[in-house]
Amino acid sequence: MSLACSRSLFFIAFTAGAIALGASYYLEYAVGLTPCSLCLVQRLFLTLLVAICGLAAVHGPQQGGLSFYWLLALCASAGGITAAWRQVLIQSDPVWQLVSCSPAPEMLFGGLPWICALARMFNGGADCAEISWTLFDLSLPEWSLLFFLGMSIIAIYQLLRQVWTALQRPLSDQASHRLLVRD
Repeated sequence: MSLACSRSLFFIAFTAGAIALGASYYLEYAVGLTPCSLCLVQRLFLTLLVAICGLAAVHGPQQGGLSFYWLLALCASAGGITAAWRQVLIQSDPVWQLVSCSPAPEMLFGGLPWICALARMFNGGADCAEISWTLFDLSLPEWSLLFFLGMSIIAIYQLLRQVWTALQRPLSDQASHRLLVRD
């Protein structure tokens, strides 16, 4: 994979993530939807993914750096997949089984260690189960799940492609071209 191709792929991922992030802020501030705790966790992972892809697009790393950036993007996508999948599962549960309200993230992180606060945010509440907006009959967490799945597929493909090209390179003591054996 050439440097220009990897830079453009990171730039496309950065642009797609920035558009998704902008859409989430638009839905919050212009439309008036209030994000639940799991929506905020998904937004955190999306911001992390956008920052990684933007940094990689500007940096333009070589082979080792490409693997590092794609691995970071895969980790951010996996975190987003986990949060979005959890919210999709919560939305499919009956609302009466959920806690009626969950504390605000400021209260959680202010009084609890961050691991306990994050675990409590993943438990979700009735506000996470509410479907307040849909597009083509898919809710926001389902769209978020699709986006993170797409980004993780791209990252996995790029990592496997780098491994494949590394395995195809000849070793230092071997010829750089293949010899044809004729009878």
